[in-house]
Amino acid sequence: MKPERPLVAQRPLARHSAALLRPAPAAAELLPLLARAGEQLARKLRLALAPVHGGEAAAVECSQQADITAGTFAPPGLVAISLLAAGAAGHPLLAVVEGESVLRLLDRAFGGPGEAPSPLPRELPLSAELMVQRIETLIAAPLAATLGLEGGVQPMRRAASMAELAALPESTPLAVLTFAIREGARPPWSLRLGFPMHALADLTGAARPAPRAVQTAAPASPLDAPFADMPLTLRAVLVDVALPLATLSALEVGQVLAVPVARNVPLRIGEALVGHGTIGAVDDRVALQLTQLA
Repeated sequence: MKPERPLVAQRPLARHSAALLRPAPAAAELLPLLARAGEQLARKLRLALAPVHGGEAAAVECSQQADITAGTFAPPGLVAISLLAAGAAGHPLLAVVEGESVLRLLDRAFGGPGEAPSPLPRELPLSAELMVQRIETLIAAPLAATLGLEGGVQPMRRAASMAELAALPESTPLAVLTFAIREGARPPWSLRLGFPMHALADLTGAARPAPRAVQTAAPASPLDAPFADMPLTLRAVLVDVALPLATLSALEVGQVLAVPVARNVPLRIGEALVGHGTIGAVDDRVALQLTQLA
């Protein structure tokens, strides 16, 4: 159906003001956050990686490297590359351990001195892949705790090259943390973690709303405004006498009624009892001296 005339919007389309939208954090803001997270993660990895060192805690140092791409993430040679899913959104994380380091850890696990064969094999054996899988499991919990990821970190798959892993395009910018791990006098080995720059704001918490401060309700103080200036009427009941109706109907001018004054006169605000006191005089005026507070 063809309209008889051009369609015209009845009102302007809504547009979001750039001033009202929060700009995305720049890389210069995110990399220091990642560096601090790396320092915290290094402390957690000391004990987390102890099972692959015969139960001994290792010395872990973290260094930051940025401005690389996924294509250059893994060093050349024999390596084991792992793909991890981080958080509820499943952001991809990369981890790489050199093959020689995996073989040395494997030799240590089987009771050897922790040496790698020479020359190195062209591919890692199945037992080495199980060692890599163990490392993935050991670093997952500390990594999730450091980044504050509610969905945790889940190992997905591993491969011997980035092309085989097929996790990210080679041109994807990465921020990289490299951990040097040393146990006693043995040669150190390294663990490298790669974080996609486009997901770094979510992974470091920069894109998450700041948690609201929990405010506990406290009773209002009578010394604080506006309560301090609120006027209240105090009522002191000096006499409370019960007379029969016949006596009231026979009252005459000049008649004297005997009324007992209580020793403890109640002081009230409305119907609420505030305290008790005794009757006295101050500057020829009747006064009430408080003897007890409710």
